[in-house]
Amino acid sequence: LLLMILNAEGIFLMLTKSQMHDYQHRAVNFILDKKKVALFLSMGCGKTVSSLTALVDLLDSMAVNKILIIAPLRVANTVWHTEAENWQHTKDLKIKICTGSEKNRRAQLHKNADIYIINRENVEWLVTLYGKKWPFDCVIIDESSSFKSPSSRRFKALKKTVSLTEYCVLLTGTPSPNGLLDLWSQFYLLDAGQRLGKSMTAYKQRFFESDFMGFKFTPRKGASDTIYSLISDITLSMQAEDYIKLPDRIDSSVLVELPPAKLKEYKTFERESILELEDDDDVEAVNAAVLGNKLLQFANGAIYTDAVGNWHELHKVKLEALNDIIEDNAGENILIAYNYKTDLERLKKKFPHAVVMDKDGEAVARWNNNEIKLLLAHPASAGHGLNLQKGGSLIVWFGLTWSLELYQQFNARLHRQGQTKPCRVVHIIANQTIDEKVLSVLSDKNAVQNNLLIALK
Repeated sequence: LLLMILNAEGIFLMLTKSQMHDYQHRAVNFILDKKKVALFLSMGCGKTVSSLTALVDLLDSMAVNKILIIAPLRVANTVWHTEAENWQHTKDLKIKICTGSEKNRRAQLHKNADIYIINRENVEWLVTLYGKKWPFDCVIIDESSSFKSPSSRRFKALKKTVSLTEYCVLLTGTPSPNGLLDLWSQFYLLDAGQRLGKSMTAYKQRFFESDFMGFKFTPRKGASDTIYSLISDITLSMQAEDYIKLPDRIDSSVLVELPPAKLKEYKTFERESILELEDDDDVEAVNAAVLGNKLLQFANGAIYTDAVGNWHELHKVKLEALNDIIEDNAGENILIAYNYKTDLERLKKKFPHAVVMDKDGEAVARWNNNEIKLLLAHPASAGHGLNLQKGGSLIVWFGLTWSLELYQQFNARLHRQGQTKPCRVVHIIANQTIDEKVLSVLSDKNAVQNNLLIALK
């Protein structure tokens, strides 16, 4: 009887695994075969279930004993354990979420489990805690592009564990949001510099040319193809459109006009880097980066006047445009992307019934149950891992971001596997402002990244 039960269970488990797509099984086998790999899977390709399936196989074969998953905070708290519960062959994994206070993190780490999940902000703390007694023989880095900066503390900490980890998997759909320079530190975590060089300096010198000031780096002739070739043996790239039939995504822009007096102020501020406000509280941009940020604030309708968070409202044209969009789509649930806290405060005042995305993910369930008409979310907090496709199909960008990674990831919260309707992405753009430039830059960065993903297929 026991043998019959075990055999029946085995058949049942096999059938549940067979519900995964062929391309997901391909990702599983790639992890098992290569041990240290980069999976560049576009949003909706099932990177979470593929990884969990590989982890089950590694645990069953006793190839690994203790697994660490590093993820963005909200993803760490809500996504991985939820996905594990959705599959028969992964639901019995023992998972401990090591986020929150240090007391809670330590308590969870001391409990027996197969998988421990920590948010990326606590990686340095974790490495310091264990030192050379690093206990994890398998590390999954969800959204590995957050480790793209070699000067970041999280990267410097994690690089100390490279030789101590038997299996390592990088997961991201946006591996090079700002260009090929973003690849070096990610691949160092896999091979300690074997493919792209022992240092970022060496990587730059070998493959890039810099401008006179040394700020802008462009690949040398033929360098891109060489980089693709060097990392191709441990990299699997799959794009959703090649494997999944998604509903159409329709991008559009709503152009709004600043009042003539405000447009004049904007142009003066853009030219002279000083904005004179009515209450004699001037705003000064001390460099180009600050100016770019302030111009985005101006385009959205409010600008910070000091470093402690005081701000001044300049216009309401974007709020009025958003109100029109809401009225024109009265039967739709709408996901709204905002950029600054000033945007959020003004949006909440204008639309008091709107719900703000929370850290614990409670709003996710309510959204997917069609209980929320307007969901306000910052791309940095809702840009990775969250499944929101059941709750709506309309995204409105109230304020844009310079980050291609956040832009693509946020849009993919709705335009992903399981979406049943055409997905509309609407950008509210202030005419003759930096908004137009940002949208253009996002398109250019997308071209660079797409070349990488296509080359590595």
